[in-house]
Amino acid sequence: MNDAELAAKIDHTVLGPETTLADVEEVLDAAAEYGMNACIPPCYVAEADEYAPDTTLATVIGFPHGQNATAAKREEGVLAYEDGADELDVVINIGRLKAGDREAVREDIEEVVAAVPIPVKVIIETALLTDDEKRAACEAARDADAAFVKTSTGFADGGAEVEDVELMSEYLPVKASGGVGNYEQAEAMFDAGAERIGASSGVEMVEDFRRNY
Repeated sequence: MNDAELAAKIDHTVLGPETTLADVEEVLDAAAEYGMNACIPPCYVAEADEYAPDTTLATVIGFPHGQNATAAKREEGVLAYEDGADELDVVINIGRLKAGDREAVREDIEEVVAAVPIPVKVIIETALLTDDEKRAACEAARDADAAFVKTSTGFADGGAEVEDVELMSEYLPVKASGGVGNYEQAEAMFDAGAERIGASSGVEMVEDFRRNY
């Protein structure tokens, strides 16, 4: 893998509660310079699409807790797509999953997938789940025709772990997100089966690769 191929696998991310449009534009500038994708808050998608029309834009739905009504998630997804999003990262309803209502979890994802013609990544928040629950979440995402499963929002205690990526990759392509800050950590995720990395340190990751690999 060369640095351009690495960059194309990185969703350079800014999603904090204090994120401004200037923060988003900084991420978009870096994404364009290095050939990365960008993952940004949904309120900025329309402006981001106008600012950087050639950059692949992901945004988040039901973020960060996944407890929105299914109809609200679906509408949020449609609005993001209409604003110019190329991919959606949707948080599952973790409480429904932990209560054993797996059908509701699947239907929640399915409604968003069916509403938009773009890839949907499903954030399962691995740090909050048992292995059985992780498998149930991945099965729900697969059965709902999602494109990816994603480890984490970055807003729970804990992020991407090699063991979780290995488990999740049995079901769908994996986006490893949360705590991946350099190329060595990214490489471990790729070796475990990840196909995408979500990180706020995308520039550092590519520069680390260029210096050392």
